[in-house]
Amino acid sequence: MGNCIKKNRRAVSKSDHVRNNSRKCIRGEKADHVECDEGNTIECQKQSVMEVQNVKTDNVHNKRPLDPPPTSGCQEQIRQKSHPLPTPNLTPAPTHQDNINKTNFLPLPKPETSSKPNESNSDTSVSCILPMPRSESEILSSPYLKAFSFDELRKATSNFCEDSLLGEGGFGCVYKGWLEEDGLTAARPGSGLAVAIKKLIPYGSQGHKEWLSEVNYLGRLHHPNLVKLIGYCLDGEDRILVYEFMPGGSLENHLFRRNSPSLSWARRIKVAVGAARGLCFLHESKSPVIYRDFKTSNILLDSEFNAKLSDFGLAKAGPTESETHVTTRVMGTEGYCDPHYLTTGKLTVKCDVYSFGVVLLELLTGRRAIDETKCQEEKNLVNWVKLHVVDNRKIFRIMDTKLEGQYCKRSAYVAANIALRCVNHEPKYRPPMTYILEILENLPSHKNH
Repeated sequence: MGNCIKKNRRAVSKSDHVRNNSRKCIRGEKADHVECDEGNTIECQKQSVMEVQNVKTDNVHNKRPLDPPPTSGCQEQIRQKSHPLPTPNLTPAPTHQDNINKTNFLPLPKPETSSKPNESNSDTSVSCILPMPRSESEILSSPYLKAFSFDELRKATSNFCEDSLLGEGGFGCVYKGWLEEDGLTAARPGSGLAVAIKKLIPYGSQGHKEWLSEVNYLGRLHHPNLVKLIGYCLDGEDRILVYEFMPGGSLENHLFRRNSPSLSWARRIKVAVGAARGLCFLHESKSPVIYRDFKTSNILLDSEFNAKLSDFGLAKAGPTESETHVTTRVMGTEGYCDPHYLTTGKLTVKCDVYSFGVVLLELLTGRRAIDETKCQEEKNLVNWVKLHVVDNRKIFRIMDTKLEGQYCKRSAYVAANIALRCVNHEPKYRPPMTYILEILENLPSHKNH
């Protein structure tokens, strides 16, 4: 090519290398090809566009930069040290819809200390994963679980009376019961060991398969941030599970129940860290487990607001070393379910990461993942946050008003950023749970930090 001419305010440039001085090319204003005076057509590729000199960039490109702002040296070291995150290509001059679909990436701080995925303030010596059982009989014969009779559990709950009812979900009703600490036999109400007894509804949304999955995973998974399964009952059509009692109830009740005292900023960070530890334990084990139903109602709290994951009815064994994903029917909860998994059916640990991002946004905003009482633009929490958070100066717009400004602004900025990374539509751009935990464990939780 020789000299290329672009008409109507188009830039003129000279090629550094001229193959044929006699050939002249004229590029049409809106054409995707270049016409030559010899009648040949040469396709123009975007990658080969030459740099234009002595022309103001404001007249050629949009003023908004194409790439995200550069990170500092220490931030780059952290990403290399933990888990490097690929950065998606952003498009200039985003439209209103682009703002909904695009995740904002803000720089993250360097963690003060390096933490292990399964590290916890509690005794981690109880953390273990037993071998995967092969049959139902092996699952039910676990030496770590007690097989209760229906009559024992009926006595422990005063015949499943309404006064013992703690809550109700898709699986069935949960009752508070009492067992003798020695022998785990039924005890008088108010004496002995308090337990939570979940009774399956025979024709509910979850059946024997989900019940067996719960026994399987919680029967062999032991970690301070997973609810302890004490035993089960399989008697005719009755399917019952017996757990340790969690006096703090669910995170959902603390965030959304009317007249419930507001969670302080320090406690919200503590809950997020505990839940992240639980997911790390599942994802980083030799045989990874995908939780698949991570949400506020499945995060239970003890008296000191330590978070524990419950309800493993939808849990699934993760892909092996030779696999990239598990193909399965789509199951989960609206608002928390990974949109990529919804459209493809490909299940990976990054599906849990998406759900964690949604829960983290709920902790920050005090809003539900899906709120039908809101207008159309505010129903979906993830879309609403993406519309309002464009930089760190706008973080206050999404924060829960119940906090009354009593939170660390820097921590809120970092937590919102990590949550936005988690809910990226592309799974490959979501950070692993070990990276998320490393950041959250080093967040200052006090408002005056």
